[in-house]
Amino acid sequence: MAVLNKGDKAPGFKGLNQDGKLISSDDFKGKKMILYFYPKDNTPGCTAESCNLSDNYQYWLNKGYEVVGISPDSVASHKKFAGKFGFSFNLIADTEKEILQAYGVWGEKSMYGKKYMGVLRTTYIINEKGIIDEVFESVKTGDHTNQIIEALNI
Repeated sequence: MAVLNKGDKAPGFKGLNQDGKLISSDDFKGKKMILYFYPKDNTPGCTAESCNLSDNYQYWLNKGYEVVGISPDSVASHKKFAGKFGFSFNLIADTEKEILQAYGVWGEKSMYGKKYMGVLRTTYIINEKGIIDEVFESVKTGDHTNQIIEALNI
């Protein structure tokens, strides 16, 4: 399992977005990116996080950032999720968990004393050179934009 830190080169990725279009990390060369990994479409925390980023999407574009969300949900699930909330950014379906594993965000979780494997909610801020500038492992789902702004001092 990869453990990525500030200063590391971000792994490349490719996958289908909510419209079935192949999206690759190469599509974002020379751009800054907010790459967020979340457990499941249409759940309270994931909806709050995605909506917060979506509500501030124009702000991020104006600051030169693209926003990309990744979860193990299917393309069809992403399409419903994006359509329901009007997301304008890419949601990538990683049903095989290859991207999740490359970024070290597929791991053991615990709920009510039971251990299981799942997505460890994490956001990576990646610069124009493909280097990780910041890692958020304790995501404030309802206020993630301000959390990122404060950490990056932008």
